[in-house]
Amino acid sequence: MILISKQTMAKTILQPLMFLAISVVTFVVCYLLALIVSGGTIEADGMSLIMMAMFLSFAIHWLLFIPSYIFQTEKFYDLTGTLTYIAVLSFVVFIKQTAVHEVLDLRSILLYSCIMIWTVRLGSFLFWRVLKDGSDKRFKTILPSFSQLFMTWTLSAAWVFIQALAAIVALASVIQVEIGVIGWLGFALFVFGFGFEVLADHQKTKFKANPANEGKFITGGLWDLSRHPNYFGEIVLWVGITLMAVPVMSGLQYVSLISPVFGFLLIYYVSGVRMLEDRSNKKWGENPEYQQYKRNTPVFFPKLF
Repeated sequence: MILISKQTMAKTILQPLMFLAISVVTFVVCYLLALIVSGGTIEADGMSLIMMAMFLSFAIHWLLFIPSYIFQTEKFYDLTGTLTYIAVLSFVVFIKQTAVHEVLDLRSILLYSCIMIWTVRLGSFLFWRVLKDGSDKRFKTILPSFSQLFMTWTLSAAWVFIQALAAIVALASVIQVEIGVIGWLGFALFVFGFGFEVLADHQKTKFKANPANEGKFITGGLWDLSRHPNYFGEIVLWVGITLMAVPVMSGLQYVSLISPVFGFLLIYYVSGVRMLEDRSNKKWGENPEYQQYKRNTPVFFPKLF
């Protein structure tokens, strides 16, 4: 009993410290990234526009963490991500247009427009889903813990900044370059990935809305090609956005190419694929039809035939 008591006490003390340490490390990593890629970008009052964007992302999330913890709700968590994308990108574009270039180049317009379309669509979809389901199962054990919830909001701020970093670098660049073949290829990838994600989400929503499918798993449409086609589309569209940004990069700015890599690692190993695969295995792991579906359908990258 004494041993158990000590273990419980250690867990009670160490876990909050670990969550807070992760939050600090996350912020420091984003700060260093902003510092590294800021060369050759717009500055205002001695601070790079990229650094300002980073601070803004964290400020919004930390501010909204307060009512989230006080009222023990996660309903506006995903919506905050959307708000932050809109605020950060709009701020960067506004400063660029007023302080440096009166007329935005085509690359900047496309980058800004693509991210706005993506974030408004995804944010509203996730918000509607949480309202429909009543809660987000991911937060069941997170909400009561101040340190863990703070870490979760901090990680979301980092997600927005790092995911959009390549686009922010391009938008904050002091130079303008013709969009070129690479830029148009990136735009085409965005359109394909965005369409793939939207169609996959629509097919699953329609499947779950049918009472006859209660307790079943989806196998039709794009879900016959991949077990997570929506996440595949998500990564493709961010690869497209990054390609659109590449032509104006130079030197250490290429570090921002981490954006789609970060997105893939986060979706595949942390918050998306891994969690859903574990949940599905618990729910249908003994189901022969599900086992066959897993054998015949790739987990992420769609099969070609």
